[in-house]
Amino acid sequence: MKTDIEIAQSVEMKPITEIAKSAGIDDKYLEQYGKYKAKVDLSLLNDSDRKDGKLILVTAITPTPAGEGKTTTTIGLADGMRRIGKNVMVALREPSLGPVFGIKGGAAGGGYAQVVPMEDINLHFTGDFHAIGAANNLLAAMLDNHIYQGNALNIDPRRITWKRCVDMNDRQLRFVTDGLGGRVNGVPREDGYDITVASEIMAVFCLSSSISDLKDRLSKIIVGYTYDEKPVTAGDIGAVGAMAALLKDAIKPNLVQTLEGTPAFVHGGPFANIAHGCNSVMATRLAMKLGDYAITEAGFGADLGAEKFLDIKCRMAGLTPSAVVIVATIRALKMHGGLAKTELGSENLEALEKGIPNLLKHVSNIKNVYKLPSVVAVNRFPTDTDAEVDLIIKKCKELGVNVVLSNVWAEGGKGGEELAKEVVRLCEEEKGDFTYSYELDGTIEDKITAIVQKVYGGVGINVLPAAKKQIAQLTALGFDNCPICVAKTQYSFSDDPTKLGAPEGFEVTVKNVRVSAGAGFVVVLTGDIMTMPGLPKVPAAVNIDVDENGKITGLF
Repeated sequence: MKTDIEIAQSVEMKPITEIAKSAGIDDKYLEQYGKYKAKVDLSLLNDSDRKDGKLILVTAITPTPAGEGKTTTTIGLADGMRRIGKNVMVALREPSLGPVFGIKGGAAGGGYAQVVPMEDINLHFTGDFHAIGAANNLLAAMLDNHIYQGNALNIDPRRITWKRCVDMNDRQLRFVTDGLGGRVNGVPREDGYDITVASEIMAVFCLSSSISDLKDRLSKIIVGYTYDEKPVTAGDIGAVGAMAALLKDAIKPNLVQTLEGTPAFVHGGPFANIAHGCNSVMATRLAMKLGDYAITEAGFGADLGAEKFLDIKCRMAGLTPSAVVIVATIRALKMHGGLAKTELGSENLEALEKGIPNLLKHVSNIKNVYKLPSVVAVNRFPTDTDAEVDLIIKKCKELGVNVVLSNVWAEGGKGGEELAKEVVRLCEEEKGDFTYSYELDGTIEDKITAIVQKVYGGVGINVLPAAKKQIAQLTALGFDNCPICVAKTQYSFSDDPTKLGAPEGFEVTVKNVRVSAGAGFVVVLTGDIMTMPGLPKVPAAVNIDVDENGKITGLF
């Protein structure tokens, strides 16, 4: 059996100019990065008077080590829609080097449902993440320099909230002490690094609707507080113009293609367990402007990516999805039912019955909380039995939601045609009544509680004393009317990764609350979530290599 990278390398790509032409992008808007990738100038959004296409979100059950295939399904669905004659665009996130070299691998799809060139997309691509890291670290350097040069803004070095970043899993950098070595080397202080995809610059980048909006958001970023507890912003430091200059090319969406030649934007990449987990607003808008259907995905399970997509991104950008696809595998649901990864190959209706509530909770949330039409896409494995498939179909039918079997990993667009037909039917025949899970006028605690009770299925929240103090301060500063971005484990509806399935009766512990004023949301840290991951015992990086001809192996 061929690996993902072998499949990707075996398919002949079309020149990106040909892909752009098929998407209706005039050559004057195209900035080529080699033969197979390009950036699209943002002026196309303003120049086009084409009516926006319908927006489709692909999300999933709570992830397990067995895998779900959300990105693979997104790409295969787009190829399937194209095969049935629809004008469709894809909008995905860029992969972070952290997972690529860590445990999770890349994020360009899999099998015969991939975006290419997958090696480029999974590695440096067009340099967007480097630009985001540079802008982030420029602000950090200017902040520390301001303090060193006399501290005219009266910044308290103990209350600096801005961290440097690097797009790598590096636990060694979580907590550092810097500015050592004498007066000329800066002011000694405790510091730390975030991974680039968890940085506020990444969130700002993905939520901005234009260069002017980007600059406005950058100016509002809070980097620390003065000795008398007043917030200090990037605008106060004078860093905004230079940061925007570093981001001016990165902010243009990247155009690539699927293995079957469907046009795809791959742009921005915030983590969904820490940040808001969606590709850029501008790439989504361009996809909707160019396609009759725009298909996008949001990271991890629907309790994380979809919740943030709907409550944060759609709210801020004024977007309304027409349909939602919830991806599941029978293997993963059996893990939620208590089976070990080694026991998934044989029929086990009892374990599946125990695990199905996880899927049903996600389905119920999309249907009853957000009031959107949905379909369940089951990625079928050869070991799945008819009895197991029938059980899922029966349970979902009780909620009034259809189940479609998907075989896009093995068959590409052909294996996604049935799913494509059901998604088109939902878009054209079903009418949603899109509703957020909370309104903005409640308190910060009210909004966190609403997410926990409505989306996670918990009973409430336990706010630790430090977080209570932070909430009071943010409320006094006027940030209580912001949306909420919950940082929690991706492996459970709760903040405890060991609670599989659809747990009930739990509280979510709120440990820290901080504002991302530029992004425009309040970040709530729960459980043991960290903004800088670490590498596993055997990192994926040990299997990656390149030969004399520049051919890369080992990426997945």
